[in-house]
Amino acid sequence: MEPQSRRKQEKETEEDLTDWSKPDLIKRIRQLESHVKQLRNVLAKKSYTDDGNKACKQKPFDFTKYNKRHVALKVAYLGWDYHGFTVQEDEAKTIEDALFTALIRTRLIDCRENSNYHRCGRTDKGVSAFSQVISIDLRSNFDSGLGVINCGNKRKNCDEEIRYTHILNKVLPKEIRVLAWAPVDVDFSARFSCFKRTYRYYFPKSDLDIEKMKIGCGYLIGEHDFRNLCKMDVGNGVVKFIRKITRAEINPITNSDEGGYQLFEFIISSQGFLWHQVRCIVAILFLIGQTVESPTVIEDLLNVEKCPRKPQYDMASELPLVLFDCDFKLEWIVDEESNTQAIQNYQREWSNEAIK
Repeated sequence: MEPQSRRKQEKETEEDLTDWSKPDLIKRIRQLESHVKQLRNVLAKKSYTDDGNKACKQKPFDFTKYNKRHVALKVAYLGWDYHGFTVQEDEAKTIEDALFTALIRTRLIDCRENSNYHRCGRTDKGVSAFSQVISIDLRSNFDSGLGVINCGNKRKNCDEEIRYTHILNKVLPKEIRVLAWAPVDVDFSARFSCFKRTYRYYFPKSDLDIEKMKIGCGYLIGEHDFRNLCKMDVGNGVVKFIRKITRAEINPITNSDEGGYQLFEFIISSQGFLWHQVRCIVAILFLIGQTVESPTVIEDLLNVEKCPRKPQYDMASELPLVLFDCDFKLEWIVDEESNTQAIQNYQREWSNEAIK
């Protein structure tokens, strides 16, 4: 295409868009988002050898011959070197991307689009998790049972289900491990079926006034408007900032007094959290611990009439933050062999980090 023609086309396109109504623009955006997802799935279908450089060809696999099962997977990961949990358009190294690469490589799913996938939490860059939960339809050996979706073909029912955790951990990066799985109803959603999410933030005592920080935690309990203690996420449709905090406390991890080196943890629980909410809260608690602010500053920030605009302050570091638990009423199935290997794997990772 000639440069002049291209400029003319771009100009016409821009003028056309300015004439579009808001519903039409939203519809077009959703179409483009869907197209991006399709392209992402095409890329995700490519499998690689362990070094991640050479393509590894796989034989065609007919998923229509196999039943599916809606399951929940409990996942742990060290997120320090990853760009968050959720797949991003411009960044491949995310936890979710690694999970789907493993799921496709092991032939547990065909692609993400038809896997009925939901995640419990969206951890950000550098944040880790000990108990992230996802729900998804996986290939199954069974023709009946909780969560089984029969394909219609008559297949002999096996006595044992696929060892989901075992085969996934064989191909996942060492920082990511599937700890357990559970069969669930077909309408179960890891996002909407969660009763409670708990985060923990680890920090050294240093010269912080822990007692004042504990007083500040007391103001967090209950239902409040947290718009001054989060990062706005209007782009993802978040316009309500009311959240109910059921637990907020600071405890020593060890009873021994190691002076400023003693480790503490901030524990906070709620059914749901806002974007960067925990890191913003921790940042204010640190200001309280440094006696820069009074514990009542949290009460003031939660009063949007008294404090209608969010003040400027730096967020706490993401590295000590962990999605510690996601509460579901499920009976988890643990593969003991795989679990032992996962523990040994994380012990090696801990040793490597400790001696650096």
